[in-house]
Amino acid sequence: MKLWGGRFTKEENQLVHNFNESLSFDQKFYHQDIRGSIAHATMLAKQGILSEEDARAITDGLEGICRDLDEGKLVFTKEHEDIHSFVEAVLTERIGEAGKRLHTGRSRNDQVALDMKLYCRDEIDEIDGLVKALLEALYAIMEENLDTFMPGFTHLQKAQPVTLAHHMGAYFEMFVRDRSRLADIRRRMNTCPLGSGALAGTTYPLDRAYTAELLGFDGPTLNSMDSVSDRDYVIELLSALSTVAMHLSRFSEEIIIWNSNEYRFVELDDAYSTGSSIMPQKKNPDIAELVRGKTGRVYGALVSILTVMKGIPLAYDKDMQEDKELTFDAIDTVKGCLALFTGMIATMTFRKDVMEESAKHGFTNATDVADYLVNHGVPFRDAHGIVGQLVLHCLEKGIALDDMTLEEYRAVSPVFEADIYEAIRMKTCVEKRTTIGAPGRQAMEQVLAVYKEYLGK
Repeated sequence: MKLWGGRFTKEENQLVHNFNESLSFDQKFYHQDIRGSIAHATMLAKQGILSEEDARAITDGLEGICRDLDEGKLVFTKEHEDIHSFVEAVLTERIGEAGKRLHTGRSRNDQVALDMKLYCRDEIDEIDGLVKALLEALYAIMEENLDTFMPGFTHLQKAQPVTLAHHMGAYFEMFVRDRSRLADIRRRMNTCPLGSGALAGTTYPLDRAYTAELLGFDGPTLNSMDSVSDRDYVIELLSALSTVAMHLSRFSEEIIIWNSNEYRFVELDDAYSTGSSIMPQKKNPDIAELVRGKTGRVYGALVSILTVMKGIPLAYDKDMQEDKELTFDAIDTVKGCLALFTGMIATMTFRKDVMEESAKHGFTNATDVADYLVNHGVPFRDAHGIVGQLVLHCLEKGIALDDMTLEEYRAVSPVFEADIYEAIRMKTCVEKRTTIGAPGRQAMEQVLAVYKEYLGK
């Protein structure tokens, strides 16, 4: 059944139908479509546009359709163009003439705009929960590793000593911002387009504020043309999901590096690794690699919708049907990545001894040696040159700064005393960094208290 068939004298070409239909993918939001229709029928009855009897028949019929779809007793059939025509056809088949009255005061344009908003809003809530679960896993790692020393990097070169808790805190901050972006998008999109009609509203005395209230919106949209042609919230959501994916990809890259034989910072759980079909010794970080790879897929969805929307005049155009498949795919991709990534980091083991040794032998305490000299009256530029000589000496002998004898230190500068060893211990180097945001235990405990309150622990 076509909702628009009365104007036409010929059957639609099958290839045209196949190209035009959207039921194969927009069936994904049948819950949202039925929820919106129930609210619409309830409002129509309140306004006296529908009888209470018809509204009850429609509501009961829609609830039955939803239940049967959930339980697999009802299946989608190819002759219907989209989810809207499918639901209306089944409803009319089941309850008769009352089903034909459901579409009063409504167009598919405002109906699909509503369904897409409801779907995105529901998915934002679910994604937010997944990001929070990831934050909880990060918090647990941080809490247990305030004294796990490791090298901090710039340019992928060992730079200064930090702790694993501090390193994980950087990602905690990223994902907190991701949740904030999702919440901001949800707030901004939370107006109801239903009642906008095709583009110019309707002559029926609808109570759009009531419909919005029934569906949990803050209120109705204020321009009917914008209501049916707005996909800004989709673009914003895909942008936010691209940022989530980017953060997961950066994190995955580090885990891949840390899992390598050269680093050995982490041991991945067998459940989140795979082997090689030919090399029996291999344990591959496939989950991290797939997360890194799927990020490009999410980016592609964002670029696609931006390209679709860039040349569309007001109001609705069929091009906008392209928003669904790519949005559904990006949402499912990010949800899968979040769930698997959280499981991976929650089960991996950190090689604390290897991390600390790596920090020592990467001269990450070189800046602290320079600070030691400055604190003993040596100008910083001179101190910088002295430490450079010490590093060259260590490289020639294959040792760390911690392994040099006092005589070797004093041969480069007589300023050095026996307290240099305490000054450049990993623990000392980290602990004396006490400003908020730094890796020292005192600063990190303050930050963890903030995170604990944020997570509602």
